[in-house]
Amino acid sequence: MTTIAVLGNGRVGGNLAAALARAGHEVTAVDRTPGAGAAAARTARIVINATPGAGSLERLAALREELRGKILVDVSNATVDGPDGLPADLIYPGSSLAEQLQDALPQTHVVKTLNTMLFPVMTAPATLTRAPDAFLSGEDPQAKRSVRDLLVDLGWREEWITDLGGIRTARATEAAILFVPHVIRSSGFAPFAISITR
Repeated sequence: MTTIAVLGNGRVGGNLAAALARAGHEVTAVDRTPGAGAAAARTARIVINATPGAGSLERLAALREELRGKILVDVSNATVDGPDGLPADLIYPGSSLAEQLQDALPQTHVVKTLNTMLFPVMTAPATLTRAPDAFLSGEDPQAKRSVRDLLVDLGWREEWITDLGGIRTARATEAAILFVPHVIRSSGFAPFAISITR
């Protein structure tokens, strides 16, 4: 059992918190109540960023001391939304939210994952008709091992999880969010994930 704080209790955060609790972890889901994020991060071993990506850097940078030495799992994408509310552009072109977080939180082990799919797939990957991929980006091998174990608890098979390397590789997976609005407009809001077929 791992003590986990999920920052953000919308569709993404709520879905992850419920699934991780079902898997036997001690989970606290945090909304925007002042001070709640700091309290939860202080007592957790792993913190999951499921806050809207546009404001994630500011919110998490304010928790620098609480996140010191912790694993921060970043599942958000920092985007500028178009008129229809769907992602239209990246806030950090030539970089990524994960890189920005790692720079702002040098004593925290940031791991990017689960950001290349619609949120239902994060906790039910086997429901897709073909095997999906979950990608890991981060500097610390042990942190990535811990996050890989969490993904397995969420139903991801080991062979579906690909370690891309350092945190800089997150800019590639974050850019994949720009596929999403086009796929949704083309085929509707049905669960999907970006996968590598070999």
